[in-house]
Amino acid sequence: MADAGVPARPLDGVDRQILGILQTDGRASVRAIADRVHISRANAYARINRLVEDGVIRGFSARVDHERAGQGASAYVTLKIVQNTWRTVRAQLEQLPGATHIALVSGDFDVLLLVHTRDNRALRELVLTRIQAIPEVLSTRTLLVFEETDLHPAP
Repeated sequence: MADAGVPARPLDGVDRQILGILQTDGRASVRAIADRVHISRANAYARINRLVEDGVIRGFSARVDHERAGQGASAYVTLKIVQNTWRTVRAQLEQLPGATHIALVSGDFDVLLLVHTRDNRALRELVLTRIQAIPEVLSTRTLLVFEETDLHPAP
């Protein structure tokens, strides 16, 4: 996998088409991708491998309906943290059950965390006993998600 500090090789139009196909359908076969972008299967396979090796494609995953998966409560949790503790805090947040996105941001808070839990009781427990127990976390604010729309291309 590519070093995060090293820029990836430039992408051409075919690479961008391949990325678009995989973002829409991560399970698309190499053969289907090759057919859609009018290249050989060997070329498609090599390009996909290069995109993975360069870190452009960070992985393949499924889009989950969290409510149907038993995670009926979703929230964005904002955190103010002690200066220069981002890496330490991020490592602890990555271990939280239900944490799906972590971002270091600018503005009124330092970290934006998206979590999905079974219900509001589990959400409260996660915020009050797990997140607020991290020594570098100075404060939190929880924003409940009432409804969300996935903006990924439809399959």
